[in-house]
Amino acid sequence: MKKNNLDHTMMFNVKTEEEINEARQVLKEVYEALKEKGYNPINQLVGYFLSGDPAYITSHKNARSIVRRLERDDLLEEIVSVYLNRELG
Repeated sequence: MKKNNLDHTMMFNVKTEEEINEARQVLKEVYEALKEKGYNPINQLVGYFLSGDPAYITSHKNARSIVRRLERDDLLEEIVSVYLNRELG
């Protein structure tokens, strides 16, 4: 019987400064485009992160294409990192 990989802790690689800046820029551009179109950017981004469906992101200012430049987990990693660094110092 094959052992399930879910029993082991996964490890993520540390991102370079360039990758971090790219994730921040993508999130900023997408957030602004959603806001300009009258959407709640937080709700739309959460929908995108949970479903993977780019239809949650407006095509205004090419935001849908921009958000797909990076993997969702890279964007989420940036969000979690910034939040925890601010909250936990």
